[in-house]
Amino acid sequence: MILSNILYALNPDHNKKLEKLIYDAVFITESAAMACMPLIGLGNEKLADQAAVNAMRDAMNKTPFSGKIVIGEGERDEAPMLFIGEEVGCGDGPSVDIAVDPLEGTTLCAHAAPNSLAVLAIGEEGTLLNAPDVYMDKIAVGGCNLPNDLISLDNTPEQNLKEVAKAKKCSVSDLGVMILNRPRHQELITKVRSTGARVHLISDGDIAASIFTTDPSTNIDVYMGIGGAPEGVLAASALKVCGGQFVGRLIAMSDEEKSRVAKMGITDINKQYNINELVKSDCLFVATGVTDGILLKGVKKYNTHYLTNTLVMHYATKTVRNITNKILVNSNNES
Repeated sequence: MILSNILYALNPDHNKKLEKLIYDAVFITESAAMACMPLIGLGNEKLADQAAVNAMRDAMNKTPFSGKIVIGEGERDEAPMLFIGEEVGCGDGPSVDIAVDPLEGTTLCAHAAPNSLAVLAIGEEGTLLNAPDVYMDKIAVGGCNLPNDLISLDNTPEQNLKEVAKAKKCSVSDLGVMILNRPRHQELITKVRSTGARVHLISDGDIAASIFTTDPSTNIDVYMGIGGAPEGVLAASALKVCGGQFVGRLIAMSDEEKSRVAKMGITDINKQYNINELVKSDCLFVATGVTDGILLKGVKKYNTHYLTNTLVMHYATKTVRNITNKILVNSNNES
């Protein structure tokens, strides 16, 4: 049974299955966020990442699905990870592909900086691009009813921004462009600024940065630059739901990385993937705040309970939910 049959139907039984899957997915990201909470600001990135991974794995193994990790995180820097190909779930329910970033923005969490998230995407088998943990060159643009060929990695930044401005019926100088502040992006930053567009630099967190483009209140229209491929697929799943375009191209910088890409069945390393190739059909995107940010409030712990804030996006029903949960400290949900 495919995920879209489970998630999107008009009869009450199927709607109950949708609500149950959303509840389970939120439980998974909440568990990771709560596990990270005691480590916020302590400066230990790997310890926070390990806590998130352990909690997310434990929560998924309590969930009634037969899941397979197709997008994992951590190979690049030898961090703890839910590895690609790992099977999770208690074995009941649908067979699904899962993309995870248990702690998006490990540095942000370690430094108590904004916009750290626990992130998960679920799709039917074959929905999500099965990509290794290498880098990806990517562009995200938020907005509904945008042309499918609006942006291209083969265009210059000036060409892309002119097309975005045309589609949004504004001037290039009205656009806000978010870029990771990395030495590799200095040329890109210079080229974007030369167009008159406003550059917003961030230290980490490009999943959140891509989603910012969908919210007019952030004043971010475009995200550009090189970041992780797992984060790219997760960001594409969110943009597919809430409106926007996304293109990405894998970057393998060593023979070992090229070998990993080939093992995933990817024969053309230069292929540019659009949003519908990265996320082929119905998907569910879930993110719980770890630290306070623009998208979500960070997880809080009080004497009697945790307070969590989670964003849930579902493609087939075109729904976006912002959920605040109160979780008792002594409940079974405590990590």
